[in-house]
Amino acid sequence: MAGLAASGSWLQVACGRRVKARVVSECGSPAASQDPSCPLPGWSSLGVIEEVQGPVIDVLCSWLPPLHRAIYVCVNGERYTFEVHRHLDEQRVRAIALHRTSGLKRQMPVFDSGDGLQIPVTPDCLGRLLDMFGRPLDGGPPLIAESFRPIVAPPVSLSEAAGAGDVLPTGIKVIDLLCPFVRGGKTGLFGGAGVGKTVLIMEFMNAIVRLHQGVSVFAGVGERIREGHELWHDMRDAGVMPRTLMVFGQMDESPGVRFRIGLAALTYAEYLRDSVAREVLFLMDNAFRFVQAGSELSGLLGRMPATVGYQPTLLSEVAELQERILSTRAGSITAVEAVYVPADDMTDPAVGAILAHLDTIVILSRAHAAKGIYPAVDPLLSSSSAMDRRVIGDRHYRVAQGVREYLARYRELEDIIAMLGLEALSEADRRTVHRARRLERYLSQPFFVVAEHTGIAGASVSLETTLTDCEALLRGEYDALPEDACYMRGNMAGAGATR
Repeated sequence: MAGLAASGSWLQVACGRRVKARVVSECGSPAASQDPSCPLPGWSSLGVIEEVQGPVIDVLCSWLPPLHRAIYVCVNGERYTFEVHRHLDEQRVRAIALHRTSGLKRQMPVFDSGDGLQIPVTPDCLGRLLDMFGRPLDGGPPLIAESFRPIVAPPVSLSEAAGAGDVLPTGIKVIDLLCPFVRGGKTGLFGGAGVGKTVLIMEFMNAIVRLHQGVSVFAGVGERIREGHELWHDMRDAGVMPRTLMVFGQMDESPGVRFRIGLAALTYAEYLRDSVAREVLFLMDNAFRFVQAGSELSGLLGRMPATVGYQPTLLSEVAELQERILSTRAGSITAVEAVYVPADDMTDPAVGAILAHLDTIVILSRAHAAKGIYPAVDPLLSSSSAMDRRVIGDRHYRVAQGVREYLARYRELEDIIAMLGLEALSEADRRTVHRARRLERYLSQPFFVVAEHTGIAGASVSLETTLTDCEALLRGEYDALPEDACYMRGNMAGAGATR
């Protein structure tokens, strides 16, 4: 993939440009000089490397830096970045590498940056593919920074924060009807491998640009290079890249990068919320890999594991990320996070830690995917805090409950149908099953972002149309229609209702 590997000559290109704005150094902090020498002028000596263990170094310090301080080691003119994570005693700290550690050895000098990890922010970041330090991965020119922001920062104060707003339409029938998104809220897409989490996230990005003229920030946490390459090209082909920023921490990178990439992308989302657009969609794929990276770091730092082998700091690390996803008077950040569910076990501690912060829970079902029902959303297990009469209104609430009742009754009868056949049911139950099967197929939908692969044109359906169609299906107006006529279409217009 052109650009999905960090360019070794990137810093020299940036430092060679004579511009008034500051450029990004190799470490992601403001460059103190146009001189590409290592270390940069103004850096202070911190100490020397005492020990190297994989991506971890112990530093013997002349003075003790604070936690989360960015420190650097120079190897053959290259700057290797580390983040301080632990004080071992009064003179030694333990730091995690954010680059490879080949070439490091004991007694090498270590330098202090004077601050934590920072990234460049500018309106020109839209349409770009960046790494954790704000360096381009798309082969484009380096960012000319308007300013720099720390990636480890407290959330906005309660006096500036705004509560979750109204329902955010997505144009996806099953989402808008049964588990609506909350503007400024947090949504989790839970499912195992291969049930369509990434495709659903891509469609949300398309919807936020098309319906709300907002911007999207995508955080690829531990992404495979192949997946990142495909996603980048799909976003460009769908025409949404000009209002999208993609930030990638790849699977082959240090656990320190995978642990911090979500905060780096969220820092960009906060900047865009405050200065560029009122509507920001923050997407993360995959939040579980963030937890995995934290577990790796915990072991490297020497902490004892806790429940099911997870780090003892699991809850606080998840909260550090989730509590920064806030809306203000300037604008809103609506988060959608894909969450891998290990062995399809929703009681996993990592899944439970993330669940506690969410407003909307979307469960992707392997059984639905096996039937070819996409998006494979389980309508009975998925839920939303917005499913309240006072929020969505009487009509929406009534139709959603009616759809759930039919689908729940169908699920109860599935075992009887499998053993005895449909003929063993009463007339009323057979009618319920037929309507539920039509509703189930109606809630499938072709997506814009995969139209090139499926050969079916994408469809966006308004909530009003979805409610009207579901009311007709519940009343039996489409009972004479074949079930396949309800499958993978936008609305029921022209399907031929029978009254």
